[in-house]
Formats: sequence, structure tokens, C-alpha cells
Amino acid sequence: MRYRLEKLYSENQIKERIDELCLVISQDYAGSDLVLVCVLRGSVYFAVDLTRRLTIPFTLDFISISNYGHETGPLGIVRITKDLDIPIAGKQVLVLEDIVDTGLSLNYLLRNLKTRHPSGLRVCTLLNVPARRLVEVPIDYQGFELPDVFAVGYGLDYHERYRNLMDIYALVRETD
Repeated sequence: MRYRLEKLYSENQIKERIDELCLVISQDYAGSDLVLVCVLRGSVYFAVDLTRRLTIPFTLDFISISNYGHETGPLGIVRITKDLDIPIAGKQVLVLEDIVDTGLSLNYLLRNLKTRHPSGLRVCTLLNVPARRLVEVPIDYQGFELPDVFAVGYGLDYHERYRNLMDIYALVRETD
């Protein structure tokens, strides 16, 4: 199978949108005890750029989840493979995602984090794909809304490839 890349968002467009998100997030969380939760691995690029531009204090932690949907059926099984290192009880928590599509993994993660009693729990995603949504999840801050395409670059991968691209592309299968 052969693929081609079609550019969706340039590095400059991504930077500009992250700057806009940081202004709003910094205003919304001014004076809060904020914990940013970066969902590994794809969100790292987004989290690094976002945290460098925030103008408020925060704590950064990481969580990793795996979705075994391909192996276990259409809804799959989600589990935490790397948990948070700091407690979030009584703190404002902002989950940083690279992409929200079906909502299944994020729904699981939010339900899990709510059991830890944060004082607030919100979601910031770089990419939102509502056309793929199977479970409704709250998106409080979003970078871009995507059509139903497979996106790569800027942390997003296809079989661990393309994460390092500075732009975001649609990975399109070429027909012979």
C-alpha cells in the first residue's frame, strides 16, 4: 500500500492557534492550582509548545493509556499503562490531548480522573474529529476541527512514523 501526505495545517498555523489557546487558558486558570495532564505519546509535541507559552504557574504530569480496540472488537478495551505521579485531588486539571476522535479513550480517562476528586476537570485537544465520535466527551479548548481523515505529523503517527513532521497532514491511501 502506498500513501501520500496532504498538508492540513502548517507549522505557523499551529503556532498561531496554540498562542490563542494559551491566552484563553492563562486567563481561565489565573490564580488556580493547575495540573496539566499530558496524554502520552502523541500529545507531547502539543504539550511542550503549549506549556512554553502559558503565562501562569502549573504542574505538568504524564499519563499513558492504551486502546486495544483492534484486538477486542469495535469498542475495545482501554487501560492505563503509565499513571500520574502527583495527586490531583482538589486541583484544577486540564487534560492535554493530541486528537479526540471516537471519544472512547478520553471518556475512560475522564471517568478515571474524576474518581481522584479534582476540583475541576477539562480537556484541551489540538485536533477534534466529531465525525468519528462514538461517545460524547467534553472538549473545552480545541485547536482545530478536522474532517474524517487520518492525520499525521506534529506528534501524530501512523505505526510510529511521521511524528516528527512540523506540519499536520492527512495520510491518504493512493489507489493504483
